[in-house]
Amino acid sequence: MAYTQILRRIRSEKTNYKKRKSMLIGKKDFITVQISNENVQVQIHKPDITGDKVLASSHSRFLLKKNWQGSRKNIPASYLTGYLTGKKALSKGVTNAILYSGTRKYTQRMAAALKGVIDSGIEVPADPESLPIDERINGQHLKIKNDISSIKSQIESEVKTA
Repeated sequence: MAYTQILRRIRSEKTNYKKRKSMLIGKKDFITVQISNENVQVQIHKPDITGDKVLASSHSRFLLKKNWQGSRKNIPASYLTGYLTGKKALSKGVTNAILYSGTRKYTQRMAAALKGVIDSGIEVPADPESLPIDERINGQHLKIKNDISSIKSQIESEVKTA
């Protein structure tokens, strides 16, 4: 019986090659959301034969410059990070994309980041029922309240669309 070596990225559960292949066949730009212990990072990639190119990226640390109080990985922070990424991508000419979760499961924070990208003006195929409701996006369920609409208007004034 011959031994077949499993690829390193499959062994470490970093890449689902079946899901990645089906995503790359579509040749659309794709959105990735990474949620760490403290922050959220949202990126929009363009698939390329030599490797994926990052078209737009934002990190939830930008909220500190906007006088953000509380966690940078909750639902409102994820929404605003996705919104900023979407505005940056619009200024670079991206009009539509798909969500690529890879080996990570789809969570409400990931859905909030996706809703931010959709609200920025990028077309993403998503079921509205899977996205968080506006009360959770605005952070009404949190003890520490932040003014989401003022931060959103600051993002719009800083990032000019093409």
